[in-house]
Formats: sequence, structure tokens, C-alpha cells
Amino acid sequence: MSAHKLDGVLVAETIKSQVAGRVRELGDSGIRPGLAAVLVGDNPASRVYVGSKVKTCEALGLHSEKYELPASTTTEELLLLIARLNADDAIDGILIQLPLPAHIEARRVLESVDPGKDVDGFHAQSIGRLVQGEDTLVACTPAGVIELLDHYSITVAGAHAVVVGRSDIVGKPMALLLLHRHATVTICHSRTQNLAEITRSADILVAAIGRTAMITGDMVKHGAVVVDVGMNNVTTTEEAARIFPAAELQSRLAVIARRGATLAGDVEQRSVIDRAGWLTPVPGGVGPLTIAMLMKNTLRACEMRRDLSGRSREITE
Repeated sequence: MSAHKLDGVLVAETIKSQVAGRVRELGDSGIRPGLAAVLVGDNPASRVYVGSKVKTCEALGLHSEKYELPASTTTEELLLLIARLNADDAIDGILIQLPLPAHIEARRVLESVDPGKDVDGFHAQSIGRLVQGEDTLVACTPAGVIELLDHYSITVAGAHAVVVGRSDIVGKPMALLLLHRHATVTICHSRTQNLAEITRSADILVAAIGRTAMITGDMVKHGAVVVDVGMNNVTTTEEAARIFPAAELQSRLAVIARRGATLAGDVEQRSVIDRAGWLTPVPGGVGPLTIAMLMKNTLRACEMRRDLSGRSREITE
């Protein structure tokens, strides 16, 4: 029997609808949450991501500002812009699109963002508060995974959760969020020994290591919840045939023929779909939730800055 689908598109639309409703409520009081997106350089993918975030802001009624800076921008010039945005009361969230050009001191830039406006959840203060289990803005992708599990009433408390990947953006905050939900958490990475043995013990398996179809069926417990955070390009017929179930192979090959690549995750869907109890598709799983959670974080930042959080628990808790 094939795994049940964890539909990120459906959950993302639910979140966005809730955010839009709350934004309308705040608008009646003359308050409009605002997001500033900062893009440095000419990375085509980054340009698409920022454009999508700004477009979503507009659709939900949030105020948005986009700053597109040349690749030659210095760290000091970027810091000056962030200082201005920190002081701007119309801006509740500041997004620094990564990656930044190599000559820019990325950590210094991220730490310069007002923690109250850190809608990406990357600031050391945000991470520290997350470690301590305090209310804070949390990185969008792992926060979206929790929303997904909640939507489908997946029991986290008491489960053994295995997170494959230890990045600051996904792996570490994901593990902390699951721990705060009373899961027993194991973090695996590129140097973990007996990886398959560990992943087979997982009731909830989160794959976020950035390696195409690394998690195969023999690494998954029967009935496990498998969340695929990976986003990788598949460009060949042979690789597509290995990764994708027969039912979707032809459509994937058509995408490769048309665009040169199709999107795949860190999970080999073909072999995992008949072992997992629940499985996120790629695309359409975790990806849509990241932007939805950015909108929710911007709303939360607005409410937290104005001490309005208690009036919208259905959105912020």
C-alpha cells in the first residue's frame, strides 16, 4: 500500500488564508505588517525566490519592499541598509536572501538584523531562545514541517524522530522543535556510522542532507512518517528511473525534456512510497510551506513588536 500524502500545498494555503484574515483584522486598526526583502547580486534562483515572496506578501495584504543591490555591494553598505530597515517602523520583518556574494561577511550581516525583525530565525538570539524553548521567530522550513505534522495529526510526543542533516537553517532547528514536542531525537549527518540502522528505527524521519535520493526504501521503517526537505535537480533519464515511481516517471521525463531538469528530494520516492505510512512529495511537500511560514513570521513579528500576540492565538501558537 502506498504512503499517504503529506500535502504541503494544501497546508500552505490554509496558513496563508489564516494570515490574510488576521492582516485584514489588523488593517481595521491601521496596522499593516511589512516585510523588506534584500537581494544582493544576480543569482537567478535568488531573484525568483525573492519575487515569489514579494508577490505572496501582496496577495495576503502585507506591505512589502524589495531592495536589489549590485554584486559589488560591500558589507558596510549592506549593514547601512539593514540599520535603516531596523529603524523603520513600517518594516516588521527583514529577509536577507542567501547566498550572499563571497566577499560579504554573511554572519556579520545576519547578526545585524534586529532580532525582533528576524523573520528567517537565523539570528543567534533567535536560535538561543529556541534552544531554551522560549517564544521566538523560528526558521521557516522546520517551522513549516511542524505545521505539516500538526495538520495531519501526526503524534510527535514519544516518537523517535531522526533528522538527517545538521545545517543551521534546517537540521538543528528541526531537531529542537521536535524535542520541544517531546520526541526522542537523533541527529545524523555525513559522518554518522550505521546510518541505515538508525533511520530504520525512526517513527518520524526528516531528510535534509542535500543529497539526491539518498534515503532509500531499505532505510525506512514500515509505516514511518517521512518528510523530505531536499531540493535537488535530476537531469538524466537513468537517474529519474531510479528515483521516481512508475506512475509519475513519464511526466518527470517530459519535464526534463522541456526544462533540462526536474526537482527531486533527498528521498528515493520509488522505493520509499510503499514502505512509509506518510510521505511528502517533491515538489509540493515542504517547499510551499517555507514561504507560507515567512508570511506567518512577518505577522508574528508585527504582533510581537506591538504586543498584540495574545489576540491571535489561533495564528501564532
